[in-house]
Amino acid sequence: MNMETNVSDTNLRCTQSTEIRRRNRIILFPLPFQGHINPMLQLANILHTQGFKITIIHTEYNSPNHSNYPHFTFKSISDRFFEIESQLATKVDADPAYFVKYLNRSCVEPFRECLGGLLAEYGEGSIACLITDAVFCFTQAVADSVKLPRMVIRTSSPACILAWGALPFSSQNGYFNLTKQDSNYEESVPEYPVMKFKDVSKMTTNPESMRNLVTDMLSHMKASSGLIWNTFKELEEPALETIRQEFSVPNFALGPFHKYFSASSSSLIEQDITVLSWLDTQAPKSVIYISFGSIAHISESEFQEVAHGLANTGFPFLWVVRPGVVPGSKWVESLPEKFLERVGDRGRIVKWAPQQDVLAHPATGCFWSHCGWNSTLESICEGVPMICSPSFGDQPLNARYVSDVWKIGVLLEDGFDRVGIQMVLQRVMVDKEGEEMRERIISLKEKVNLSLDEGGSSQKSLKGLVDYILSF
Repeated sequence: MNMETNVSDTNLRCTQSTEIRRRNRIILFPLPFQGHINPMLQLANILHTQGFKITIIHTEYNSPNHSNYPHFTFKSISDRFFEIESQLATKVDADPAYFVKYLNRSCVEPFRECLGGLLAEYGEGSIACLITDAVFCFTQAVADSVKLPRMVIRTSSPACILAWGALPFSSQNGYFNLTKQDSNYEESVPEYPVMKFKDVSKMTTNPESMRNLVTDMLSHMKASSGLIWNTFKELEEPALETIRQEFSVPNFALGPFHKYFSASSSSLIEQDITVLSWLDTQAPKSVIYISFGSIAHISESEFQEVAHGLANTGFPFLWVVRPGVVPGSKWVESLPEKFLERVGDRGRIVKWAPQQDVLAHPATGCFWSHCGWNSTLESICEGVPMICSPSFGDQPLNARYVSDVWKIGVLLEDGFDRVGIQMVLQRVMVDKEGEEMRERIISLKEKVNLSLDEGGSSQKSLKGLVDYILSF
C-alpha cells in the first residue's frame, strides 16, 4: 500500500474538522543555516495554509526575522554557537559535520526545556507533531520522552541520502584524498556509480566525522514517524521508490516548497532588489547569474579566475559576492586590477540577490551555482540551465545529477580556471548543446507545474501528509 495514502479518507473526512481544532498545532525546529531554514519556513507556510497553527523553535544563531512571519509563534533557545562561529567564517575547508554535531550537543537541554514549556502552555493533546531537520538527531529521544510524534524534513535530495548510505566514509580507503594524479580519479565509484571518485573527495574533509553524522542521521530518520522531502516525484522517482523500500516510515515528496507561493524571502542576508531593474535593461537569456550560496568559500586565486573568466567572455553577468566568500576579505578587494573598468556596465556585482526573482527574469540565461539543493530546484523551476561548481556535502552529487543524469547543465570538472570557464560559458550560452540543455530543463519546469496542479503528485503528497498528521 502507498504509505502516502494509507490513512482512510472516508473516516478522516468525518473527523477532520474536529481533529484540526483539537490537535491543530505543529512545532518545527530548523537547522540554523540558510539552506535549511528556508525550506523549513516554506514548509511551515504550506502547513499553515492547511489550517495548522505553527510554532517555530529556533537557535539564537541565524535567528529568522519574526516580523516576516506574524502568523507564526517563535521561541528562541540558547545554542552557544558563538564559541565556534569564527571557524565557519574563516576556513575554506571547514568540516560541516563538526558544526552540526556541535549543535546536536549544545541544543539538547535548551530544546528539551523549551518543548516541555510549550507542551505545558498549549495543553495536552493540542500539538499534532514535531517536525525537525533530519540532522537534529537528538530530537528523536526528546520527542519519544514526551510521546510526541517526530517527523523529519531532509533538505537535500533523496538521491543524496542513498549515496551517503552507500559510500564508505573512511580516510583509510583512499576515496577522500585523491588527486588528479591518481589513476581512478575520473572513474565511477562502485558503491554509487553516478558519482566519480573526484566528486567524493569534495564531500568532506573529515570522512570519519561525516560517517558518524550520516549513520546517526539515517538511524534516526528510520526511527521517526515520517519523512518529508523538498522534491517532486517526476524528478526523482527511482530514488524515492528506493527510499520507500529501505525506510519503513511514510514518505511525502511535496516539493518544490517555494513554488506554493509567489516569490517570498526567508533570506538571512539583505537582498539587493535593484538588480531587477538592471536585468530589465538586458536582452532575453543573455545574462549569466553567479552565486555560490550562503556558506561556501573559495580561495583568492579561485575568485580571481572567476573574474577573469567573466571578463573574457563578453557576456553580461550578475555576480553575487557574499562578504567573506574569500576568507579574510571584506568584499571585492580581491578582484583583479582594473576589473571593474574592464567590464563596465556589462557586469553587476552585489552582496546578495533575490534569487527566485533573478532566475525567473527573462534576461537570465544561465545560473552558475554551487549546486545546493535549494538553488538546484529553483533553477529547474524557472527552466534556467546551470553551470556547476560544487563545494562540499551534497553539492558534488547534485552537480553530477545536473550534468550527467538530467543533462540540464555543465559541471566545471576540475575547479576554477579562466580558460575552462570561458569554454563552459560558451557551451551553455551559445552552442547547440546549451540549447538542448535549455529544452530539457524547460521540460522539467513543466513537470514541476503539473505536480503542483490539483491532482498532481506533489498536491497528492501534501493531502497525504495533512491526513497523516491528523491521524496521530
